[in-house]
Amino acid sequence: MSKTTASQSTYEINALELGPMENFIYLISDKKTGRAAVVDPAWEVDEVLKLAKQKGVTITDILLTHSHHDHINGIQQVLNNSDAQLHLLKPEADFWGHVINVPTLHHGGDIIQLGDTRIEILHTPGHTPGSACYKINHDLITGDTMFVFGCGRCDLAGGDPEVMYDTLRKMARLPGDTVIHPGHNYALKETSTIEEQCEGNPFMHFHEMDKFVEYRMHIHDKIRSDPYDAVPRKS
Repeated sequence: MSKTTASQSTYEINALELGPMENFIYLISDKKTGRAAVVDPAWEVDEVLKLAKQKGVTITDILLTHSHHDHINGIQQVLNNSDAQLHLLKPEADFWGHVINVPTLHHGGDIIQLGDTRIEILHTPGHTPGSACYKINHDLITGDTMFVFGCGRCDLAGGDPEVMYDTLRKMARLPGDTVIHPGHNYALKETSTIEEQCEGNPFMHFHEMDKFVEYRMHIHDKIRSDPYDAVPRKS
């Protein structure tokens, strides 16, 4: 089932929850040109293609937040059905070490222009070395860097909890009304704001790296299970 998670003057973001890991796959549509970008195509790609057809848009771009299997296993099917250009950060391409087609490699701060819609790429390592978030106006597609009231694991290949700590500290400085759209449906609500995350996401409460690392690597998964809810700062 498709949900419209954001709609602004130039673009619309629709979310599909697909696959056994509750992945959110996003379709960003530029209203003027009818161009569309798929973020992290995976699992039931037919549903993504059907949504694009229903919306009357053409998939011209694929944006990857990172290269873990559950976020990329539908890339080839999208490429087989479109002339889409694949976008990812260069550090992630180096980490992944696999090129499906010749992708467009980016660095943090680069801009992808989807018709009239400006998409800024943020380099947000920690879950993987080249993890990316995509900022469109006040919307931020966060992949596995930040969940609603959670963050991605750092014990998988390429993960680094100290780097994740720094990344989340930087994300906390984004405008409070920035709406996050995570890579998985792990919480009681599907979207949130940076302000709400600063208050209720336990990973945003730490001011000492060693305590964050201890919590992320050894404590969190023992005391919390999804669906995540807000955790008061005093906890």
